[in-house]
Amino acid sequence: MSFDWESTTALVTGGGGFIGSFLTEELLDRGADVVVADNFSSGHGKLSHIEDEIEIRTVDLTTHKGCIEATEGVDHVFHLAASVGGIHYIQRENVNGLTPSVLMNQHMLEASRINDIDRFLFASSACIYRQQHDNLNLFSEDQGIPANPHSTYGWAKILGEVACEAYYEDCDMKTGAVRIFNAFGPRESLDPDRSHVIPSLCRKVIEEPDGGSIELFGDGTQERGFIYVTDLADGMIETIEKKVDGEPINLGNSKEVTTMNNLAEKIIEISGKDISIEHDLSKPTGTDKYACDMTKMKEELDWEPSVSFEEGLRNVYEWAEAELEGTKKVAATERGEQ
Repeated sequence: MSFDWESTTALVTGGGGFIGSFLTEELLDRGADVVVADNFSSGHGKLSHIEDEIEIRTVDLTTHKGCIEATEGVDHVFHLAASVGGIHYIQRENVNGLTPSVLMNQHMLEASRINDIDRFLFASSACIYRQQHDNLNLFSEDQGIPANPHSTYGWAKILGEVACEAYYEDCDMKTGAVRIFNAFGPRESLDPDRSHVIPSLCRKVIEEPDGGSIELFGDGTQERGFIYVTDLADGMIETIEKKVDGEPINLGNSKEVTTMNNLAEKIIEISGKDISIEHDLSKPTGTDKYACDMTKMKEELDWEPSVSFEEGLRNVYEWAEAELEGTKKVAATERGEQ
C-alpha cells in the first residue's frame, strides 16, 4: 500500500531521546501529526527546535494508565522507550535493564490493543545476538534463536519481540520489530559514564591536546558496522509501512565495517591533531565482531542505508565539538569569567 503520513497521527515513545528525536523530525517532514510520550529524564533539549510542532505527553510508560494516555487518538506507534546506556550500562547484569523495559513493552502493546492502534513498531536491538563465529559476524535474523543474550537489556528486547509476535497472532494487531545495530549521530549523550563508543571517542579526541594520547577499551581489533541515525529513522518508517507481520528484522549497515582502532584513527584525522592511541585490556569491550546481515532487510523492505560512515562521523565530531565548547562557555559564565 502507499502510505499517506499527512492523514495520520504517529506516537513516538522515547521521542525525547537520541533516535526518537530524529524519528520525530522525519515523521514531521512527511506530514504526520506527531505525539511524543516520554518521561524526559534527560530534558526536552533534543526536541527544543520542534517543540511547537508536536504534542508532548509526559507520562509514566511503566504503568498501564500512562500507556493508555499515550496511545489515545493515535494511528501508529513507534515504541522506542527503554532503559538504555553505553557499554558500562549494558555490561552490568541488573534489574534496571530489565524491569522498566518489560513493563513498558507489555503495557504499550496492551494499550495499543485497547485503543485500536493500526500499526505498532518495536525498537529491539542487536544486543539480542551472542557471538557465534570466529570470522566477522554478519548476524542474520535466525541467529536470534536459541536466545542467549549477554545482558538483561538483551533479554528485555527478546521479551518485547515475543510479545509483539503474540499480539500479532492472537489479537490481530499489525506489529513489527527492528533489531537496531550500532546507531550513531548527533545528540547522543557525551557523558563518559553513559555514552556509546563514537561520541565517547569524539569527546576524548576533542579534549585531548595536540601531542597527547587517548585510550581504547581492549586491543582495538573489535569490529562494528554503524548506521547513521537519519538512515535509521528512515528505515524504521520503511518497516512500519512494509513489514508488520509480527516478525523481527535487522536494521543496520554493514557496508563499511570498521575496527575500533580504525574508528579512533578516523576521528583523530578529522580533528587534525597529532594524537596517539593506547589500549586498556582490562576494560569491557563487548562482542568482538558485530555487524548486520542486510539480506532480509534489502529483500523485504527494498531499502538500504545511504549515508556514508565518513560523512556521518564528521557530522558527529563537529556536533560534539560545538556542544563541548558551548558547555565550557556556560561554565565560564557561571563562574563570572568573560
